[in-house]
Amino acid sequence: MLKNLLSIFLFISPLLLFSQKKETINWIKNNSIEIEDANPDSELNLFKQATPHKFSNAKIYGFGEASHNTKEFFTLKAKFFKYLVKTKGVKMFIMEESYQAESGINEWISGGKGDVKTIAKNFNTGFWYTKEIVNLLQWMREYNKGISSEEQIRFYGMDIQIGKNLNQEIRNFVDSTKILVDEKLLNVADSCANKKIDFSKKETWWQYQIPKLKELKNQILNTSLESKAYKNIIRSLDYLVSYTEYASLVKAEYPRSTEFRDLKMFENVKYIVENFSINGKAFIWAHNEHINKKEMYSKDSNIIGLGRNLKDYYNDDYYAVGFDFGIGKINGFVTDKNKGNYWKTYEIQKPVRKTYAKTLILIDKDIYFIQFNKKLEFFNEESKHLMIGGGGYQPKPLYKILISKAYAETYDALIFVKNISVPNNNLN
Repeated sequence: MLKNLLSIFLFISPLLLFSQKKETINWIKNNSIEIEDANPDSELNLFKQATPHKFSNAKIYGFGEASHNTKEFFTLKAKFFKYLVKTKGVKMFIMEESYQAESGINEWISGGKGDVKTIAKNFNTGFWYTKEIVNLLQWMREYNKGISSEEQIRFYGMDIQIGKNLNQEIRNFVDSTKILVDEKLLNVADSCANKKIDFSKKETWWQYQIPKLKELKNQILNTSLESKAYKNIIRSLDYLVSYTEYASLVKAEYPRSTEFRDLKMFENVKYIVENFSINGKAFIWAHNEHINKKEMYSKDSNIIGLGRNLKDYYNDDYYAVGFDFGIGKINGFVTDKNKGNYWKTYEIQKPVRKTYAKTLILIDKDIYFIQFNKKLEFFNEESKHLMIGGGGYQPKPLYKILISKAYAETYDALIFVKNISVPNNNLN
């Protein structure tokens, strides 16, 4: 009897699983919005006809990327940014990039001199030095022609991992205003801005500089200048303080430095929106793990990132869009003692087993947008996906870049791309 029951169970189980999978595929097919192509200059016609209300009603849009070096993620984000500019009045572009990149890029997209090569050099994050992203800046420049400065698109950096040149801004301000501040404190600002973070070791030097930088800030705040006069330079100094604090936590107990960096990115976004936006709307460009609204990395990590802070503060005004993919070409950084370190292009020929992508690739759409809800168990159940960070794709050992989470908890929506390729780094 027991044998017969077991045989029946073994026979029925695959049929049930097949039926569930077919039901899931049909639901995603019927509830997803096809994106016609990855061309950043074509219109989102189908999306415009079926835009989810939750998306339409949001104000802060976080668009992630499953890797920092994928052409289609870049072009699709550019496509959605243009759509939001034209249909929702979004004029603030905030990037996982340094504050120092702002002035040069904003000068150029507002009609200043230069070309795509000189403008790309403003980036301190090498991944952004691509034709796809420079083309987006070129579009911003064209958009800004002939309209008032208040209505123009503006570029902002929210990251705190770079200190260079911040000290020079502070010195230039002190020289131009002739205010009296302690020269020793300016020297501290010089030292902090010029010192690079050594991620391989803990340096107590950094923590001793923090109170000195804060004293420099107090001296500037306590001058006879009106607040308008020092508003921008205090922002520069705050970035330098954040950089120094971040450096002091690099080798602290995990994940203190990770959470600190994302907390500061959140505070910077909040400041930018509250002080520079005319309508409270903004587009944020960063990695999936910064954008996601739950927790960074695997489920139950309890690591609070930028996106979680944004969701806690802005509630439904913040809308998080993640990215995933099926197959294609992707870069990875190779460490080789004999040949030296170099970037290599890998080809992923099929989705990794037991991942979301294994099912998502079966939908008969090359690119699609899917907003999550509680009706479909598939996105509410924990599954795996590739987490490809700054080092790019690392196939060996693959388990190190496979993490588990429930997509419906992590993002408000997902853009899935069946076939990805590498970006164009040739700006000629």
